[in-house]
Amino acid sequence: MHRLIAAALAVATAATAAPVLAQTPPATIGERYVPAPWWMREPVIASIGQVRTQVAANRSNFSASFQSVDRTAADASRKAADQVRALGQALADYGVEVVRVETTLSTRPLYDQYRDENGVLRDNARSDQIERYQADATISVTVRNTRVLERVYATVVASRPTSIGQVSFHLEPDNALKTWLQGEAVKDAARRAREAAGNAGATLGEVKVIDPTGRGCETDVLAGWPSYGSGGLATDVDASDIVVTASRMGGPPPPPPPAPGMAPSEAEIESARLALQPPLRELTDRACVVYALD
Repeated sequence: MHRLIAAALAVATAATAAPVLAQTPPATIGERYVPAPWWMREPVIASIGQVRTQVAANRSNFSASFQSVDRTAADASRKAADQVRALGQALADYGVEVVRVETTLSTRPLYDQYRDENGVLRDNARSDQIERYQADATISVTVRNTRVLERVYATVVASRPTSIGQVSFHLEPDNALKTWLQGEAVKDAARRAREAAGNAGATLGEVKVIDPTGRGCETDVLAGWPSYGSGGLATDVDASDIVVTASRMGGPPPPPPPAPGMAPSEAEIESARLALQPPLRELTDRACVVYALD
């Protein structure tokens, strides 16, 4: 009897001292059995909407350099700056919302040259052997309305720069375009859910989850949670009725009058015009919508 009482007291003491059991820890990738999300306690269908569209680039960049060589660094810099001053003013007349201009100036010495005993032409590297100075004025142009790109580029070409860089294009979608594309992704998720439920002989119920990031539909309770991967092919949507900021700015501003000095004339600008068509850029978006099944 004493032994039974002692054993009972020991069990009670152990039970009292035992810590409270913790909640079930998060699932580990690769586990055989994993917890399902809360919204899967009843029959549901999780649909990922994926859309893509093509929109014309609305930004372009290029640069041009003007070089001048003179006896002194001051004279070389002044002459190089004179070459870009009138051009910069002509481009600035478009306004900073249409064309943005950045000008930089660099100067380097040109040393006297000589031939060594092998006949190789070399430069003296001594400060007392500087023959002339070379100044390079570089003008970097960002065109924020591609409707005026051809004229802006022709204006720079007609200014006869020493060198001119390649025109590059990129797309900066505005908030209206982003909002529209996200809405199309949600619509695509709803369409896919309706078709999948109909093909399975079911009907959609109420919406359980709307996740604009699309990650809510990436939970894979069969393969181990979480399981991230591609969600299939995207649906093409037409963005012809949605235009980015640069296209909504209306037509191009009237050509600015040629600036005094070394700015090119109107005839020189027109003769230097080239066809510069902004390329198309692809945009994608996705969304997750979870429906109950009736």
